[in-house]
Amino acid sequence: MTLRIFYGGTFDPVHCGHLAVACAVRDTLAAQVHLIPAADPPHKDATHADASARARMLDLALAGEPGLKVDRRELRREGPSYTVDTLRELRQELGPDAPIVWMVGGDSLLQLHTWHRWQELFEFAHILAVARPGSHLDAVTIGEQSPQVHAQVAPRWRDALELSQAPAGGFAAFELALQRPESSTELRRRIAAGESWQDWVPAAVAEYIRRHGLYAVRDVTPAPL
Repeated sequence: MTLRIFYGGTFDPVHCGHLAVACAVRDTLAAQVHLIPAADPPHKDATHADASARARMLDLALAGEPGLKVDRRELRREGPSYTVDTLRELRQELGPDAPIVWMVGGDSLLQLHTWHRWQELFEFAHILAVARPGSHLDAVTIGEQSPQVHAQVAPRWRDALELSQAPAGGFAAFELALQRPESSTELRRRIAAGESWQDWVPAAVAEYIRRHGLYAVRDVTPAPL
């Protein structure tokens, strides 16, 4: 049975670092990776581009890339984008036996205990945490920085390649081989400042950002009376 991995985020905007993570996980775990743009993430500030623009940029970024798909389910749902609700919906759709994985960044893993009904996540899926090079997600580090999360993941720990052997309930860490410089925050800053940024996103996404004037500083100087 094909392993399905779901990668949530604001993707504001999607950049080459997001794609590198998705491709690395897809290739290593022989999985389908579904990128889920959040409509209203309750643990983050408001997004800078609206939901339709962020989803369209994902469409452009993933075009022609096998095994990567855009999933708009959180954009169609009313209210906040709670991961536990998304996973419950996915479990109902895919059935009780399908392996489901929710992928998070290492920083997000250490904050997992702040998520809505976070302990229920393991009832519906495995959690896969992606660590940047030089930022290891070992048990000691997690225990020191987030004891509540460690208490949940320690007994669930397994190799990432084993996640396909059960429907849910496991935890694995995935370490990237190469450091990625991109971040959406820095990308938006560069665009607003008029600095070089185009090589951080696929060409089609860069063109979309330029054409629609996304993330540029608006001239809000009042007109003279």
